[in-house]
Amino acid sequence: MHALLTPLLPLLHNLFGQDIDWKQVFLVGMSPLFLLAFMLEFVVQLQRGQGSRFQWREVMANLSLGAGYQIVEGVMWVALTGGIFAWVYAHRLFDVPVNGWTILPIFVAVELCYYGFHRTSHRVRWFWTAHVPHHSGQTMNFTTAMRQSLLNGFVGVFVFYLPVVWLGVPPVVVMFCLAVDLAYQYFVHTEAVGRFPAWYEYLFDTPSNHRVHHGRNPEYIDKNYGGVLMVFDHWFGTYVPEQAPVEYGIKQQIQSHNVLVLNVHEMVDMWRDVAAPGPMGQRLKHLVMPPEWQRPGHTPVHTWDVDER
Repeated sequence: MHALLTPLLPLLHNLFGQDIDWKQVFLVGMSPLFLLAFMLEFVVQLQRGQGSRFQWREVMANLSLGAGYQIVEGVMWVALTGGIFAWVYAHRLFDVPVNGWTILPIFVAVELCYYGFHRTSHRVRWFWTAHVPHHSGQTMNFTTAMRQSLLNGFVGVFVFYLPVVWLGVPPVVVMFCLAVDLAYQYFVHTEAVGRFPAWYEYLFDTPSNHRVHHGRNPEYIDKNYGGVLMVFDHWFGTYVPEQAPVEYGIKQQIQSHNVLVLNVHEMVDMWRDVAAPGPMGQRLKHLVMPPEWQRPGHTPVHTWDVDER
């Protein structure tokens, strides 16, 4: 792998500076495989008579959201997040060795950070503003994994991975583990695969487990947060198996395929809720309470059309 990347290092250093964002490098490098997997998925589903499940306006929105995310994440790493990770690592508590004995515990630690980020992104509206594009798709296929937000860096989702760096794991290792975690998740965004054996469904994220996570069925809301592992969902009481057919989307379903609207609609609505008249303490709760929280005496703002459940 190092020999393959060596010719690219000058270019990568020009793009990112001394601290390369290996998460984005890995995910961009995986993109051809991601697109090939989607084409195979489409052919399989077409042969099964399920071609109508692919809504092409949504697929194009997914691809556009993914491309925007890749670009902005790289820019944010150069402008802000790379420096923050470097500063935290410079003040680390320990020096954690990275070898065959430690890489698995490090990966599990990063997965725990991902679980914390993911659960918080559903239960704190400030972070939900950046996560909601991923859930507003109303179909499920591999490109749904590409529904990512331009706002991740701005709302600070990177802070969830700083504890591992502070403990002494090099940022490059944390970012690479996160990249592997995210790449695995691409392949659980599909209806083409049924259920795996019970032991595998229990331990790992699977298409069945992740379809639940994307459902807006009442019994599926805010469940199955794991990226690669389901163990933290079992430990913390957020696991639910797939039973009823999944209805994809969000409670207040945005009716748009406009990439800018998909990125900012929740952020705009949140700040308009904050700005609405009322006691300041109650207004500020819109930032930290769950997305469905309603302030007494205030009608939630919806700047764009939504289908509410």
